[in-house]
Amino acid sequence: MLHGKRILLIVAGGIAAFKSLDLIRRLRERGASVRCVLTEAGAKFVTPLSLQALTEDRVYSDMFSLTDESEMGHIQLSRDADLLVVAPATANLLARMAGGLADDLAATVLLATDKPVLAAPAMNVRMWTHAATVANVETLKKRGVTFVGPNDGAMACNEFGPGRMSEPLEIVAAIEAMLVRDRPLAGRRALVTSGPTREALDPVRFISNHSSGKQGHAIAAALAELGADVTLVSGPVAVPDPTGVKVVRVESADQMLAASLEAGALDIAVCAAAVADWKAARPATGKIKKQAGAPPPALELAPNPDILATLSKAGPRRPALVVGFAAETENVVANAVDKRTRKGCDWIVANDVSPATGTFGGERNTVHLITEAGVEDWPPLGKGDVAMRLAGRIALHLAQAGKKQAAE
Repeated sequence: MLHGKRILLIVAGGIAAFKSLDLIRRLRERGASVRCVLTEAGAKFVTPLSLQALTEDRVYSDMFSLTDESEMGHIQLSRDADLLVVAPATANLLARMAGGLADDLAATVLLATDKPVLAAPAMNVRMWTHAATVANVETLKKRGVTFVGPNDGAMACNEFGPGRMSEPLEIVAAIEAMLVRDRPLAGRRALVTSGPTREALDPVRFISNHSSGKQGHAIAAALAELGADVTLVSGPVAVPDPTGVKVVRVESADQMLAASLEAGALDIAVCAAAVADWKAARPATGKIKKQAGAPPPALELAPNPDILATLSKAGPRRPALVVGFAAETENVVANAVDKRTRKGCDWIVANDVSPATGTFGGERNTVHLITEAGVEDWPPLGKGDVAMRLAGRIALHLAQAGKKQAAE
């Protein structure tokens, strides 16, 4: 998916530099060529020889190489690349980027480039949350630098929190989203459901839940980034519509099912909405009034349609890949594995939505991907990173399925 793309990888000085070796391997597996700039501090963690062996190219580190600078090497390095990737992006290097410094080869290349830049931060949690780093990141974002991560997790310094560098496959997915203009999902049609549903009890009151729609909307945006023609069927949410996506707004589960079926022939269906399981059997036509001294009215409930199971049914209109979500508060993986079997879908993305996690309405998510092959435990990620990683997995799965079908 990255055939012919040229990546300039800048490896700075942090323990996460060891991940740069796997990142190079993953990029080359996808057909990209990789050239490395290694900082003096980065060389304390990985050797030039390791990088050279994996890239099969020279490693650059000397700002004042006579050979390189006779050809304006710091300029040419960036001109020869389609994308500059900083992984790990340390607090020090981010600060120098924000300040416009050019005190070593890496900083000079970043200052001289007119190509897109992707940064994968990696540092202690206190450094990441420090006001100076927060301000530097905001400055760089305003200048067009794209960020992937960092993730929550255990640090080499024995602290836990945001600051872990994104995993190599997450960085690859971010690179593909930035570079792949022919896009791996071009020509594919996708449906994403998002947000809560509201089930009317009367013209005023309804049954609903705390889903914000942030995760579903992020998935729709990520699929569109990879070229899919996306229809987003959304319950009532406050998050903005993603760009490049057809949005259908609904209230109830019945309306969401109807809109999903009206989306037509699909390659991909991702059911991320938190659909209410129950609705009023007979909603009142007028406002239910409270009567002094009278007991509260009894609510007669009826089951809502099962959108995921309906889309998963075998038949000519079944999408090639159906992905469901399992929002659980206990026994997360076990319940999700059971749900995948009951619903007949291909994958389940399971997450813990108990109040302590802050998943509903929050910016981060910790998910488990359940497939026919088993369970993958993903690290804590921002919801945009979860979406990007899932979209990349979907693209890879469909590409592999297409190759297998062609071989048969």
